[in-house]
Amino acid sequence: MAIRTHHRFATVDGQRLFYREAGDPTSPTLLLLHGYPTSSFMFRDLIPQLAGRYHVVAPDHLGFGQSDAPSAREFAYTFDALTDLTEGLINHLGITDYAIYVQDYGAPIGWRLALRHPKAITAIVTQNGNGYEAGFLEDFWKTVWEFHREETPETEAAIRGALDLESIKWQYLTGAPDESLVNPDTWTLDAAALGRPGNDEVQLALFRDYATNPPLYPALHEYLRESGVPVLAVWGRHDPIFGPDGARAFADDAKDAEVHLLDGGHFLLETAADEVAGLIDDFLARRLAA
Repeated sequence: MAIRTHHRFATVDGQRLFYREAGDPTSPTLLLLHGYPTSSFMFRDLIPQLAGRYHVVAPDHLGFGQSDAPSAREFAYTFDALTDLTEGLINHLGITDYAIYVQDYGAPIGWRLALRHPKAITAIVTQNGNGYEAGFLEDFWKTVWEFHREETPETEAAIRGALDLESIKWQYLTGAPDESLVNPDTWTLDAAALGRPGNDEVQLALFRDYATNPPLYPALHEYLRESGVPVLAVWGRHDPIFGPDGARAFADDAKDAEVHLLDGGHFLLETAADEVAGLIDDFLARRLAA
């Protein structure tokens, strides 16, 4: 029988959040947290491959995908606030313990969940989801760091360049071993969502708040050492944003961390979903059982 994915909405703290859900709710839960500038659409191929053994939940963050996108005047967009909403959705669904899959923006949300509720996290899968200074590639991040140091018309204009269609397409195609495997719907849908009136200010607010994430890393590393939580780092080695050193670094703190560098880019699932699913399935089967 084919695995069916349900497309649902839940209201959390007055905000309507969209999420994809598949699998038996009594099975171990895997929470999939997407990055910028995408949505849970990035997990469309992964979910059916894991939902036979796991309860899979993949929300769209506020301001992304099918979730509400109030303006930056109506909602204070920070990674703390997005974590609050994700936590509210978890509670709404009655989930008490779960593994997380984090990618890009999903990582700082996942790290906050783990630091708030360390005993709730059963395992971590990080796919180009950074948790170490080592992962930042200067050619990409210098624009963000300059924006953080001083907001000027020039630094804001440089950041706004990340919102256009060509920049989004670049994120998907750079490092892909075969560009024809990447569905153009990905960057087209992402650009359309970012192009909604007022969404540019939403994204600027999150770029601005990204400065709060690296200071959390020491607490994350301590959590990894003390908790012994199982960690799988499965990484597109040709990612132009978060380099492979970001994957290797998890082995510094996580006990018996498993690190796999695959032939792919930032959005590894577009070209290697089958391989990633196999690694996750094997990892969770072994480490959750242990």
